Amino acid sequence: SMTIRGEGSAQTSIQQGLVKFYSNINGTGTIATRDSFNQSGITDNGTGDYDFAFTNNMGNDDYTTMVGCDSASNHLCMHYSEGEQNAGGCRCSVLELSGPSATDTAVVMMDVHGDLA
Repeated sequence: SMTIRGEGSAQTSIQQGLVKFYSNINGTGTIATRDSFNQSGITDNGTGDYDFAFTNNMGNDDYTTMVGCDSASNHLCMHYSEGEQNAGGCRCSVLELSGPSATDTAVVMMDVHGDLA
C-alpha cells in the first residue's frame, strides 16, 4: 500500500484509487471489445443486456461501477445486479429513452473500483 500527495495537502492511496476493471465494447451485431483491462470476456444476453467477466475477481461484492454508452443516439446505460453483485463480473443494460425499451448501442463502457481478491 502506498500513498502519494495529491492536490494541496491531501493524500491519495494508490492501491485504492486505481481502476480495477474497464471495458469499451461495440454492443451492436456481434459484440466486440475495443479496449479493456482485467476483462476475461463479455456475454451478449440479448438486446441491450451485457455481462462483463473479470480476469481477476474483486475481493467482495461491494465494489462500485460507472457506466456509459452512446448518448448521441438517445440511449441510457445503467449497471444492475439481481440481488448482490457478483465478485467475478458485472452486468449492464442499455435503454432507448424515447421508448423506453432495451436497445443495442455502438458504444458501451464500464469501469469498476474496489478491492481485488
